[in-house]
Amino acid sequence: MIGNTSAGLRGVKADLQGFREVQQLSYACAESVAARLVPGVTERDAARMQREWLRERGVRDWFHLPFAWFGDRTAFTGFRIPLQFFPTNRKLEPGMPFILDMAPIHHGYTSDIGYSGCLGPNPVHQRLMSDLRDHRELILAEVRERRPLREIYEDVERLMVRQGYANRHRAYPFGVMAHKVDRVSDRRWSPTLFGFGTNSLKGLAKDALHGHRDGWSPLWSPHRFSDHPPQPGLWAVEPHLGFRGTGAKFEEILVVTDSQDPEESAFWLDDDLPHVRRRQKEASTV
Repeated sequence: MIGNTSAGLRGVKADLQGFREVQQLSYACAESVAARLVPGVTERDAARMQREWLRERGVRDWFHLPFAWFGDRTAFTGFRIPLQFFPTNRKLEPGMPFILDMAPIHHGYTSDIGYSGCLGPNPVHQRLMSDLRDHRELILAEVRERRPLREIYEDVERLMVRQGYANRHRAYPFGVMAHKVDRVSDRRWSPTLFGFGTNSLKGLAKDALHGHRDGWSPLWSPHRFSDHPPQPGLWAVEPHLGFRGTGAKFEEILVVTDSQDPEESAFWLDDDLPHVRRRQKEASTV
């Protein structure tokens, strides 16, 4: 549990710095790969580029291997089975949206990020990215109110509907909008199963077992098992909007503590992220 005692807080701050560094590493990878995308590059190419970039910087373990989605696959159009999430030979074209999604583990710290971009101008994608700002603000405000996760999920979905969008994180397994992340044992190499690191899957399963016993779940979903207040810890949150074959999302870590101070009870791990800087730039030009 992330508490607020002085001794515990020092340890928490050191841990948070480790998570912040691997999240920054992930976003640096996303920006580097996005800058190298050109017409004709496939989703598989983009996923491989992410893996290679991170491995060159010491990553040997994963919560999940990198994904890449292009065009209408950014909105999970027609997705029915988990295998459809894996990278394909879909080629990038001018004006086409893309999403890069990666979850490396470095020095035992886990990250899980989503980076949305577009190969050239696309007004629909630009509007989606701007409207995601409201979801980031809503999620933080309602977590600080200690609203049940299931209710927050429903409020996020209602906001999407008011904005004229479809909720595309409904297409994820269990319809999750977020999941807990933790430190794991630092290993130079970890096998994967269906694209997920076995080291992290064990941790998630342990959280699920512990949570079931104590009345909470490490998965933030629209289902009854998420009908509880936010559990202290780190949550990788990814609201995902879709509109007529175009999708956009962000994914970043939200820190939840047991502090009674509203501002310390929940906060985004880092505000120096590409989608946050983009919104700040938009606000400054209004």
